Amino acid sequence: MNGYGKAFTLMRDAAQGPWRDYTRHAFVEGMKDGTLPREAFLHYLRQDYVFLIHFSRAWALAVVKSETHSEMLTAVGTVNALVAEEMQLHIGICEAAGISQDELFATPERAENLAYTRFVLEAGYSGDLLDLLAALAPCVMGYGEIGTRLAEEATSETYRDWINTYAGEEYQGACQAVGELLDSALTRRIGADFESSPRWHRLCQTFRTATELEVNFWQMGLTP
Repeated sequence: MNGYGKAFTLMRDAAQGPWRDYTRHAFVEGMKDGTLPREAFLHYLRQDYVFLIHFSRAWALAVVKSETHSEMLTAVGTVNALVAEEMQLHIGICEAAGISQDELFATPERAENLAYTRFVLEAGYSGDLLDLLAALAPCVMGYGEIGTRLAEEATSETYRDWINTYAGEEYQGACQAVGELLDSALTRRIGADFESSPRWHRLCQTFRTATELEVNFWQMGLTP
């Protein structure tokens, strides 16, 4: 369906309810039809910029947790995509709305943001690369799925810049690379039959919790 790999598909299917709540949240549907208030979008964007700062740090931690040069390359490439590209989207949109980069960087972090980013970082600090990737994957691939769907279904051009970023070839390539990293990291550490491992359920639970925190993040976006 998505080209993001075997492990991601299994994890997503094990978290069907939260995944649907996340990828089809009212915030997302408001971007699709243009009914999302601009104030809510800018509030979300400022919080997401702060989120990406911590998310970049988590991906930098993936370099530390890597066991191969290939794993390190994917992690480094993702850090670069976040810092040099995705965060630039936020800066550009906010500057156009009169919010300077300094103001953006100084955005006070909401509790929902704090809970999510620290959950991801803690997964990496206390676990290995698999624990970290299970916490990171919902954000990476979820936005890839959302972007792809909205690119096809959007009935408004209001949020087209955001949609095109995540539906674009560059971001989709990053999703595929992370999916391949997740599959290969699991195979290397657990074996090809990784879903029968005692660790698999715990990794799926980490993925599910991160997905639930994504739902809370969208909800936060609706309440500036």
